[in-house]
Parts: sequence; C-alpha cells; structure tokens
Amino acid sequence: MTACNPQLNLQGRGRLKRIVDFLNEAGMLRLTPRTGYQFLGTGNENVAEHSFRTAIIGYVLARMAGADPSRTAMLCLFHDFHEARIGDFNYVNRIYNTSKPRDAVVHAAEGTGLEVDMLEFWDDLEASQTPEAQLAHDADQLDLILNLKRELDLGNKYAGKWMESALERLRTEEGRELAKTIAETDHTDWWFLGPDRAWWERKNGKE
Repeated sequence: MTACNPQLNLQGRGRLKRIVDFLNEAGMLRLTPRTGYQFLGTGNENVAEHSFRTAIIGYVLARMAGADPSRTAMLCLFHDFHEARIGDFNYVNRIYNTSKPRDAVVHAAEGTGLEVDMLEFWDDLEASQTPEAQLAHDADQLDLILNLKRELDLGNKYAGKWMESALERLRTEEGRELAKTIAETDHTDWWFLGPDRAWWERKNGKE
C-alpha cells in the first residue's frame, strides 16, 4: 500500500469527504448483481443482499464454534466490498478474466482512516488461517446454499447439482452441520409452520 497523507486524498479531499465517498461506494453493492444466477436460470440477488445475510450466518456460526462472533460478522460484511469496483466474477468469468481485488480495497479505503482495518480483514480472509476467517468462508457458501435450497424447493433441478459443489467447499464442522440441516429443511417452514399453525384455520375471520 502506498503512503498517503491521512488528511488529504484524491484531489485534495479530506478524511470526512473520503468517508462519504466510501459510504457511497458501499451503496454501489446494492446495484451490483451476483452473476452466477444467469447460469442457474432462476434466482437473483445483489452483492449487498448477499453480504448482509452472510454476516448474520457468520455470527451464528461463530457462536456455534466458540469463535469471535463480532469479528466473524465483520469479515463477512466486508468480504465482497471490492466488487463495488470490479463487479462479481462467477466461476465461468474467472476462467477468462482477472482482477485486482486487493488493490480495489486499498483504493476504496485510502484516506478514510479505515485502511488498516480493511486490509487486515482482506489479508485474514485470504490467508484463511484463523477460525473466524474459515467460518466467514463457510458463511459465504451457506448463504449460497440457502438460496439454492429455495430454488430447488421451487423446482429448479439444477440447484441440487450446485448445492453438491457448494457443500464440498465447506471448511468447518459447524458449516457442514448447518448445511446438512439446510438441505433437510423446507425454505418455507419458518413461516408456514409457525409460530401459530392454527392461523391457517382462523384466516378470513373464522373463529
């Protein structure tokens, strides 16, 4: 990372301006589609949606594993931040395209005062040696697995094949345990079965 004046950056913009730039850049993740669904044929989401639930999954996994939930959630929250600049490369894209994701993180954080944290998150995830980093990687896959289970329940047979591949990428026992339960659970159970099953009998004012 090149040295820079922490108070001045990018055409003389001060730290607060750079923080606003950073927040506007974060907003681009709402407009950045996850591109793998074009091959699956059904489903869609943007990177911000994916990152949000990945962070929740990471928090849950860390609680299950006795790791640091807050750190795991932060690793998950920022794991795809670079895609605001380079977009989402699916597995087909990666055969032909290259990018500089770490450089994107450096440039996004430069002058904000967040440089050390952002690069530390990135390097931890890339090394994948800490329990929190491994759990964050699994959270990334589990968010995909949850989406694939939904598409499978709705009739896309190819989602099952994708799930098999995603399951092989899991690194932790907690991730594999949760994935097994996801595979066995209808994605509608959380609302269809509860909290009060009698609601279905009382609808339209029936007592």
